[in-house]
Amino acid sequence: MLEQSMMEKTLKLLRSFDGVLEVAPVEGDDVPPIAWGDHFFYYAPDGIAPRRQPYATIITKNYPDDVSSDLDRPGRWRLNIHVGRELVAELTPDASAAASDPAAPDPAASDTAASDTVLPHPLYGRQGWIAIVEPGPATADLTERLLRQAHDDDRRRVTRSGD
Repeated sequence: MLEQSMMEKTLKLLRSFDGVLEVAPVEGDDVPPIAWGDHFFYYAPDGIAPRRQPYATIITKNYPDDVSSDLDRPGRWRLNIHVGRELVAELTPDASAAASDPAAPDPAASDTAASDTVLPHPLYGRQGWIAIVEPGPATADLTERLLRQAHDDDRRRVTRSGD
């Protein structure tokens, strides 16, 4: 029997969360074609897609303004998780220091396409997002913990706001 791919394991984990809504556009859906094949996760127990950002995404290709992870190579994908600004800084101290200290090493010099490495999201790191290209053994436990926390945080926001 073939072992599940890490993407399949990640999708299975996310789909197991209570109240999760997965939006996974395919060709013909009423969304821009660039989103086809990607996955967006929300806490939405009513099953209705909310008008807010997801708490996690799985992206399977480069977007026009987001090419640094080199996702157009076969089999590559990136998990993005909203963890908050403080946790981005804690998980990616070198990149976070560079963003706030002009004397720090240039974060653009780091390998933003590195696999199985926690990085600030290339576009939304300052908004509290991390990115992991092809999560694997080095990030598996942390990834699960962060996804559970992001789901719980989204549930708390929805419950508090009545969204």
